[in-house]
Amino acid sequence: MRLNFDPVREERSTLSELAANLSWQDLKDLTIEMVELQKDLISSCSDADVVFVPNDPLADDPFAERVEDVNLPWTLGHVIVHVTASSEEAAAISSELARGVSYHGRSRYETPWQSITTIKQCNHRLNESLKMRLASLEMWPEEPHLENAYKSRPGAPAMNATTRFIYGLMHDDDHLGQISQIIQQAQQASR
Repeated sequence: MRLNFDPVREERSTLSELAANLSWQDLKDLTIEMVELQKDLISSCSDADVVFVPNDPLADDPFAERVEDVNLPWTLGHVIVHVTASSEEAAAISSELARGVSYHGRSRYETPWQSITTIKQCNHRLNESLKMRLASLEMWPEEPHLENAYKSRPGAPAMNATTRFIYGLMHDDDHLGQISQIIQQAQQASR
């Protein structure tokens, strides 16, 4: 059932069009599927793979807290905490929109990436994130306020509860290739 976000990325479609026929159950199933996919990707990893610093000449994190981290290549642990935090934020905002609450700002906490050094911690973070995302969906009323929408920035399309939720899944999807590349580099380096 995995969503194909390529038409959105290529601007041939919108998130609203992609979300138009998705049910609450679809969102739940897609979330479970995404987390299971991430867990499958890391299933062959060792603790050394989690902290391996990949070669990433395009590393650019303009939102890094410290200036020296802007061009820092991300470890597997770093990517896992980043994607889980982003999807949890999307789910939390989505649940508020669904309940008719006006958007009032970001709702984000990201586990310090430096604290994630083992594959067990990566799996725990993914499992915990899944639990939180599904709990956010449980907060939706039976008749969600899908007309309740906001724009994340001027000129951006409006997002309602469903589109905000799948925006988190699209962000997860955006990082799947990065996860695979880190694992590939780490496992080649260990040979």
